[in-house]
Amino acid sequence: MRVVFMGTPEFAVPSLDRLAEAHEVLCAFTRPDARAGRGGTLVPSPVKRRARTLGIDVVAPLTLRGEATDTLASLEPDVVCVAAYGMLLPPQTLAVPRYGCINVHASLLPRHRGAAPIQRAVLEGDVVTGVSVMRMEEGLDTGPYALQRTLDIEHRYADEIETELAALGADALIEVLALVESGLVHWTPQNAVSATYAAKITKDDVALLPEISTDEAFRRVRASNRRAPARACLGDREITVVRATPDPKPIGPGAVCVEDGSPVLGFTDGALVLETVRPAGKADMTGADWARGARMSEGTCWRCTR
Repeated sequence: MRVVFMGTPEFAVPSLDRLAEAHEVLCAFTRPDARAGRGGTLVPSPVKRRARTLGIDVVAPLTLRGEATDTLASLEPDVVCVAAYGMLLPPQTLAVPRYGCINVHASLLPRHRGAAPIQRAVLEGDVVTGVSVMRMEEGLDTGPYALQRTLDIEHRYADEIETELAALGADALIEVLALVESGLVHWTPQNAVSATYAAKITKDDVALLPEISTDEAFRRVRASNRRAPARACLGDREITVVRATPDPKPIGPGAVCVEDGSPVLGFTDGALVLETVRPAGKADMTGADWARGARMSEGTCWRCTR
């Protein structure tokens, strides 16, 4: 089939790769280059970089209305495939392809509609999540789905989950396109009563607080990312907690100790052993390496950085 792809982050790259193997990808739409780093350098999206490597034309409009829709219509695609594009598709765009717009969404819809389905699944303690390949409508992730694939996520980190779901979603997308092309696809309506909304996570969502449980703290660490890091202040030193292990041994909320060389933070019902941390302005390092350099005094406490 003649396909136009729309996507932006790393999650979308496996879908673009699989489409390029199985179909004619006419063009890739992605978000405009974004400024990153202290110097504010313009950086192309992962999809833009991959499309260029594959020799696929790239369009990066500020909006899908007007000229962008005209460009899309001129390509005469059979289908538009979407994966984490980061922009709602207006009715004019949805109406262009004859088979409609098909989206790879990183949740088992109708649970976790919205921008951060993986992080919300972790924060809410879901033990299973997955991907849904759905037909897009004007509503936010409200359309019927043709295929879902599940993934066990208990005790796993959001970045690892995202990588696996991206691969699952890419394969599922190819399966659905084959069903669409053969006329055998079946679309299952979502149960709106069961729908939940997955808003983008914020620093408050993943803030580490001495007064929360160890399980809650562990979920916050697992759901955090560079834009919303799980941070703590040990004495006068601020760090991001990247990886940790729950420890049932109670040391007291706000207490800090060192166990087998690694720093340990106390919560209401246990503790977290800090395996990997990121000091402000530095690269990731083991908790043990950080503790050796920090030389914390006896009686050091920890607190939230807010």
